[in-house]
Amino acid sequence: MKLPVTVIGGYLGAGKTTLINSLLRHADGLRLAVLVNEFGALAIDEDLIEAEGDGLMSISGGCVCCAFGSDMIGVLEDIRDASPAFDHVLIEASGVALPASIMTTVGLVAGFRPDATVVLADAEQIRRNAKDRFLSDTVLRQLAQADILLLTKPDLVSPEGLQDVGVWLREQAPQARQLHAAHGDIPKEALLGAIPLPRRINAEGTSHAAFASCVLAPAGPVDVEALARSLAAEDGITRAKGYLRGPDGLYLAHVVGPRQSVEKSGEDHPVGMVCIGPRDTFDEERLHDMLAGARLD
Repeated sequence: MKLPVTVIGGYLGAGKTTLINSLLRHADGLRLAVLVNEFGALAIDEDLIEAEGDGLMSISGGCVCCAFGSDMIGVLEDIRDASPAFDHVLIEASGVALPASIMTTVGLVAGFRPDATVVLADAEQIRRNAKDRFLSDTVLRQLAQADILLLTKPDLVSPEGLQDVGVWLREQAPQARQLHAAHGDIPKEALLGAIPLPRRINAEGTSHAAFASCVLAPAGPVDVEALARSLAAEDGITRAKGYLRGPDGLYLAHVVGPRQSVEKSGEDHPVGMVCIGPRDTFDEERLHDMLAGARLD
């Protein structure tokens, strides 16, 4: 199975480091590899670091942080070939980088699967930055390349202001799913699509108060591609991932925002597709209707 890669982008000060530290703290057994251009640009919380040296930090819980400098492909190949294997790769883009160019590079390396481009936007600053004549082009291009737009620091603006910036962001990136996160507080399932082990398909879903989830577990075969397309078109779904049985075997399906992918799986896994989205737009009954419409038996 290909190793999934999430690129985390957004302009300077949007909260990328806070988010990454939160994901590392709540990895819950996932072995995460974090790639960053240089360690000085990513302040990993000191209590998470077990050892450091030669461009590599060992992080508690089996995670690592790697500095890649100008050789991202070489570091990706090392991560791919590592033993024990990693479950997911996070690449922290610099504040002025375009995340799509990083994801394009990922696609050049065998053994990796682009999972999601997550772009952070500071709720208080994003529109101001987008109007700055020196920053505007970079900021707007970053937003337009997002699969998931994570609106950070929502506690610094009024509810009305938060709604207004959400409307503005939909104009800049109409295809992206929007999520909110204060202090990086968001369940990893909303952002990361790794399903490394059968036991990690959690039928209870996430317990995060702002999110809802369910597991679609059909007893018979389904049209996996049709179901994935339906889920990708559903605004109330941020992520869906899991194994489903098609007419000729098992398939691994991923949905992230408006994108979906389906690939044949040669491994034996329990059937189940985890769907997650914001609680106020999540419609479990509608998802089960989609599943019923995709059944082949």
